[in-house]
Amino acid sequence: MKEGNGLPPFRLSDGDGKEWTAADFEGRWLVLFFYSKDNTSG
Repeated sequence: MKEGNGLPPFRLSDGDGKEWTAADFEGRWLVLFFYSKDNTSG
């Protein structure tokens, strides 16, 4: 991804099992935070 590019399609589940897609956030600001697996040197 590069700054200014559109959001690629995605499907993610939250802690309650609800699925979210890129379309759910169309026209709204969205911040996605990625982190490495727990207990790794990242």
